Amino acid sequence: MTTSLLSQPRCDGESRLCRWISHVTGNDWLAVYSDMLIAKPLQILVILLVALLLRWLVHRTITRLTRGNGKPPKLLQPLRERQGEGLSGETLAERRSQRARTIGSVLKSVASFVIFGFALVYALKVLGVELGPLIASAGVVGVALGFGAQNLVRDFLSGVFMMLEDQYGVGDWVDLGEATGTVETVGLRVTTLRDVNGTVWYVRNGEILRVGNSSQGFAIAVVDLPIAHTSDVKKAQEVAATVAAEASNREPLTSEVLEVPEMLGINQITADTITLRLTAKVRPGQQWSVQRRLHAEIKRAYDEENIKPPYPAGRVMPHSDGYQS
Repeated sequence: MTTSLLSQPRCDGESRLCRWISHVTGNDWLAVYSDMLIAKPLQILVILLVALLLRWLVHRTITRLTRGNGKPPKLLQPLRERQGEGLSGETLAERRSQRARTIGSVLKSVASFVIFGFALVYALKVLGVELGPLIASAGVVGVALGFGAQNLVRDFLSGVFMMLEDQYGVGDWVDLGEATGTVETVGLRVTTLRDVNGTVWYVRNGEILRVGNSSQGFAIAVVDLPIAHTSDVKKAQEVAATVAAEASNREPLTSEVLEVPEMLGINQITADTITLRLTAKVRPGQQWSVQRRLHAEIKRAYDEENIKPPYPAGRVMPHSDGYQS
């Protein structure tokens, strides 16, 4: 009785693969478990290969979209770009390249996560795993991780929006509140600045509440000129405007000044000083060097024209506490 049961075919009602394995090998045990040992692993392997191929195609497409080849990357063409008129070709190309690479990196990470996530779901379905309880458990774990890593998520999302909106780029001089300096790198979590003292600041993107960018399009060089009350104000204005206009047409300022400097007139009057203000529209990041140059040129002209400063040399100025210096 037992022998007859063992000798009965074991693939009745099973898949064709079971009957084919039984016919070829004559091994009933291998035939019965062929679905688990052969069919399902092959299905999972196919799913993995399709996922890898799809990931490669998507990454290749993103890479092609982020390559400029001397032109703005195709990925940035639909996005707003605050390039302005003052950015040099090299700086603008570097800024576009970094922006495109960063956005492309985000897209590649998202694509990989989605593709392999679907591949994992299909693989578990092939193995007969119930996905309902698993998805519910994953949801609970995701909520817990979300609360624990909310600062990281906020930094990441802030970095993405900064890239999409082109708030600043490498080489820009920015004021981020706690740190001010030249942008060296823009990441999805951290922005790196270097200030005038050479200190490197690492600022989390989620902590940036405001951005003051002094390098978008153009900058303004503000030159304040204090003179004495006894000086001829009209003459001082004319001399400063003439000297600034001539200096802006000579090297090294001719490549930095975008428009003829404008004399705004009297900006402030105190008991001892009349302050004149002159402004010049310059290329991004060049306002400080232009200010220093114009100050030197106008000071030399004021000395030649005998336009006196508010405190002549040798005058003793009283301190606020009544003592003298």
